[in-house]
Amino acid sequence: MAIEKVKDYFKGTELEGKVIELAESSATVELAAHALHTEPDRIAKTLSYLIDETPILVVASGMSRVDNKKYKAQFAKKAKMIPFEEVEGYIGHAPGGVCPFAIKEGVKVYLDESLKKYDTVFPAAGSSNSAIEMTMEQLEKFTGYTAWVDVCKEPEE
Repeated sequence: MAIEKVKDYFKGTELEGKVIELAESSATVELAAHALHTEPDRIAKTLSYLIDETPILVVASGMSRVDNKKYKAQFAKKAKMIPFEEVEGYIGHAPGGVCPFAIKEGVKVYLDESLKKYDTVFPAAGSSNSAIEMTMEQLEKFTGYTAWVDVCKEPEE
């Protein structure tokens, strides 16, 4: 089970034992915000894309949306999400629990600037009813991120 892989991933670190298992679903931004008693934008959603045949993850604030022009400027490709039924095969986590931890080798992680307005955020932790609260420094450290990017627009734009 993917949540167990994530728990193992954090063993021996300051985040060991910090995975939150919820009694209710956290599979969407809205559900996660409700379950965690926080604002939806503090949910760090993990979006999975293909660049040619290479999977990447973009972690962004919950209410932001990928801006196609910014994405294309950053990655020199049109944004192409991984089809729902193929996500687990490419990433190692099923939709609803996709997170940037304990992922398959070769998957690059990009952190979107939209996250930086918060001290802590809540990414999923490998299942559709889990999360973990972490700082930006912890997000950088534990995702092994490739780069910070600016590929999203805020909802009011």
